[in-house]
Amino acid sequence: MIKVYVSPTCSSCRKVKQWFNEQHIPFEEKNIFKSGINDADLKEILEKSENGTEDIIAKKSKIMKEQNVDLDNMTISQMIAFVRENPSVLRRPIVVDDRHIQVGYDADEMTTFIPRAKKFIEINCSDDVCETLKKSN
Repeated sequence: MIKVYVSPTCSSCRKVKQWFNEQHIPFEEKNIFKSGINDADLKEILEKSENGTEDIIAKKSKIMKEQNVDLDNMTISQMIAFVRENPSVLRRPIVVDDRHIQVGYDADEMTTFIPRAKKFIEINCSDDVCETLKKSN
């Protein structure tokens, strides 16, 4: 299942959700302010990010500056606790599936989340039957 971590006022978050809805791809929306983000989700995001905290944390955010946070000197547990207490430091949206992570909205990069079967149909079908299949997937 695709998880989309969002905040209510984020325009890029709205674009990501709209893109998934237009593609008819189911996703689970997780509002990082309303329901928070748990340790397992944060670990999953970190494991899948190529550059660790560089990819997911807005180092220029107000909290990071005010508290003079040094992520490099934190343990993983300390960093996770800090993010759980201050979810606004996360860049948004964060999209995660079983193999990929995407931070922010980039229409070209979003195609990574199109299921393989749907990609196969889009590439290999051109007649009316395939048009019906494309709409149903």
